[in-house]
Amino acid sequence: MPGTILIKGGTNVTMDARGSVLEGDLLVRGGLIESVGGAHGGIADETIDARGCVVLPGFVQSHVHLCQTLFRGTADDLELIDWLKKRVWPLEAAHDAESVRASARLAVAELIKGGTTCALTMETVRHTEEVFRVVEETGFRATVGKCMMDQGEGVPEGLREETESSVAESLALLEKWHGAAQGRIRYCFAPRFAVSCTRGLLERVARLARERGVLIHTHASENRTEIELVERQTGLRNIEYLDSVGIKGPHVLLAHCVHVNASEMDSLALTGTHVAHCPSSNLKLGSGIPPVAEMLERGVSVSLGADGAACNNRLDMFTEMRTAALLQKVARGTTALPAERVLRMATLGGARALGLEDEIGSLETGKRADVTILDLNRLHLTPQPDVISTVVYAAEAGDVRTVLADGQILLREGKLTTIEEQATIDEALGQYRLLTARAGI
Repeated sequence: MPGTILIKGGTNVTMDARGSVLEGDLLVRGGLIESVGGAHGGIADETIDARGCVVLPGFVQSHVHLCQTLFRGTADDLELIDWLKKRVWPLEAAHDAESVRASARLAVAELIKGGTTCALTMETVRHTEEVFRVVEETGFRATVGKCMMDQGEGVPEGLREETESSVAESLALLEKWHGAAQGRIRYCFAPRFAVSCTRGLLERVARLARERGVLIHTHASENRTEIELVERQTGLRNIEYLDSVGIKGPHVLLAHCVHVNASEMDSLALTGTHVAHCPSSNLKLGSGIPPVAEMLERGVSVSLGADGAACNNRLDMFTEMRTAALLQKVARGTTALPAERVLRMATLGGARALGLEDEIGSLETGKRADVTILDLNRLHLTPQPDVISTVVYAAEAGDVRTVLADGQILLREGKLTTIEEQATIDEALGQYRLLTARAGI
């Protein structure tokens, strides 16, 4: 890693508390941001010409499944429960170490090329160590959890766990990987959702997460059938049930929350529990449009994620920002979710959900240098009367020119530096054929 990197002459959209947009240079030293804006008169080890570019904090996706990237296009036109039982669970059960590794590498390459530098990811029940290895090798930043499943109708044998073994394996991964790569890699507990976990497992996870100081990442209230199943099993709505087992608070992130009532939204706000909004996934699975604008008004922390490629079918934060904004305008009116608020959800909001707001999510002195540079000299980005509007409504993943994480250049002039792109594609195609043959799909 160079000692100093000078990103010269860009438009720096800082996402700081004042919403500052600063013309000029951004200086990185030793992986940290040393200065933002103005002119830097010294000599750097490497200079990146950012004239005609917008310089952003790297996007933070707060809900993805790297292990599902090989499932892209294999589970279309199904609602959630059928999608799980007919496609996703059989494919996850058929994963081996090599296919998980290929899926994760393909996902991380796509995320980096689209300007995402950090993600919270729930993996499958087996082979999660392969995901950690890919994250470590590629320079990506991630909080990774092994999926936990100790009950559930229609769950394949390859995904069924005993409660004690699920907890033991999770703790072993936590001990080995939490804080690895100078803190770039973290662990989270990842019980899949209330339907596939016993109350005993959820209570254990709640206690262990508090004791170990790590996140809990799970799904909640994504689909009406799922909510009905939880009510049938527990007598409570989803958020109420998770509250009752102790899964709530600033260290908890719930993916989706599409169907939540006023009481549940107030509970999320009161406890500081985070929500990950995945608009493309919610649309493709026919789950619905969550009340994001209302949750934000009530003080709920909401961030953005693409979910997995099995239900999106891409991992593009530009798509998620634009879709999130447009959906809320339809649901709540044209002023419901302005561009600046959406961009904050995609950057600092995601960092806050992961407990990393003091390290990443904005371009500020002393923070880690997770940076995305977009080329504005494009037909579809011209003119740019408002740079934030341009980023949210007009920009695309293909506009990303350069990406840094921890001050390391992961994408230079559109070319990945820590991943060999064609080899990744070739490996993914080979593992896809083997995986689908094992799954019988």
